[in-house]
Amino acid sequence: MTHTIISPTLDDSAPIAPSLVRRVITLIAVLVPFAGLILAMALLWQRGFSWLELSLFVGMYFATGLGITIGYHRLFAHKSFSTGPIVTATLGILGSMAVEGSLMRWVSFHRCHHQHSDHELDPHSPHGSGSGIRGAIKGFWNAHVGWIFKHGAGREKKYTPDLLRSKLVRRISKLFPLWVALSLLIPTVLGGVISLSWSGALLGFLWGGLARIAFVHHVTWSVNSICHMWGTRPYESRDHSRNNFIVGVLAFGEGWHNNHHGFPTSARHGLRWWQPDTSYAVIWTMSKMGLVWNVRVPTAERLASRRRR
Repeated sequence: MTHTIISPTLDDSAPIAPSLVRRVITLIAVLVPFAGLILAMALLWQRGFSWLELSLFVGMYFATGLGITIGYHRLFAHKSFSTGPIVTATLGILGSMAVEGSLMRWVSFHRCHHQHSDHELDPHSPHGSGSGIRGAIKGFWNAHVGWIFKHGAGREKKYTPDLLRSKLVRRISKLFPLWVALSLLIPTVLGGVISLSWSGALLGFLWGGLARIAFVHHVTWSVNSICHMWGTRPYESRDHSRNNFIVGVLAFGEGWHNNHHGFPTSARHGLRWWQPDTSYAVIWTMSKMGLVWNVRVPTAERLASRRRR
């Protein structure tokens, strides 16, 4: 199926080719975790899976995945709730540990996506890459992983002026390489200490580090690709955003993407009782603990007004 791309109403920065060094570093960040995932699966076939490896994988997946969904996305990109400096720093660091780019870069790309969603200047739309199978594959690649190789020059200043005014957020973003190292170091050390062995440290690095990063990457990137191609569209939006149950579960509620594009500032994406939204459950719990406040959720009247007829 092909889709017509509507010309954008707002101009954006002209594309700038990223440096060779940046492209190589990005390629390493994408391919090495994926290679680690393949190696981990090969070892799983040979020797099985211990509770230690499972715990490190699941624990780091939840921590860094929620860092992206609650931190990078709902807090920093959309201001869906308010919180203090400790929670801000924690969510910013956990999101950085997902290794999807620095905080400022990620938010600037995401806000640009919302401004031009599925239009010509959308940095990661799966549409508008031509017709037929070739065009579909090219579009899927661009939405899923190709966008990460694009240069972010000019986007941060244009799309994140509010974040640039925060010294705390600027520092977290600038220290991105440190959080990447920490993302790999924590499961490695835990694996070694708990098992009292070097093999435990290696498996911790492999499962809690590389394999987990690859899994988080492809689950969250599926929101850009799969959720703009397959699923339902209960709410009015000017793009092709869709709700996808599988991505909704794996990505902690982010897969209810049409809901999100219908109500971008909502802290809750799973707007129906049968739409699981782990991220919102955590936000709701933190609000009851007094850790976050001003949690934004659309009213029943607003939901009804935007529902497609």
